[in-house]
Amino acid sequence: RIYSPSRGNMDRHHYEMFTKFGDEGFLIHLDNARGFGRHSHDETSILAPLSQCCIIKRTTLLHLQLLTLPEYRLSDVMRESLLLDHLAPVLTEPHLLALDRRLWLILKTVGKCIDAHGEDQVVGRAPGSQQVNFNC
Repeated sequence: RIYSPSRGNMDRHHYEMFTKFGDEGFLIHLDNARGFGRHSHDETSILAPLSQCCIIKRTTLLHLQLLTLPEYRLSDVMRESLLLDHLAPVLTEPHLLALDRRLWLILKTVGKCIDAHGEDQVVGRAPGSQQVNFNC
């Protein structure tokens, strides 16, 4: 069985089910070397759950915000992390810069949610507290 969306950077969702051993089969995820997509195209449709539900965990938001600071910039962190990879360079400079641009798209989406619904409703709170799910 293969699931194969065809738009933008959706190829990372391909999978096959290996069933040679009957009930003992397992899932194989395939990445056709475009896991980061084209550096010049931002697939914004993958932000639909965020923009529709308008909910994000506080810790996730804080981590994303941290990755925008000059000393922790996402592209720099990734560049350094990938330096020792046997396949280096794994990402080209345009792909690394695209990570920063895409991070800002995520944060802009969260900002629109906060503007529309308020931070208390969008940013996850302590377990057990009431939170509204918009359009979910």
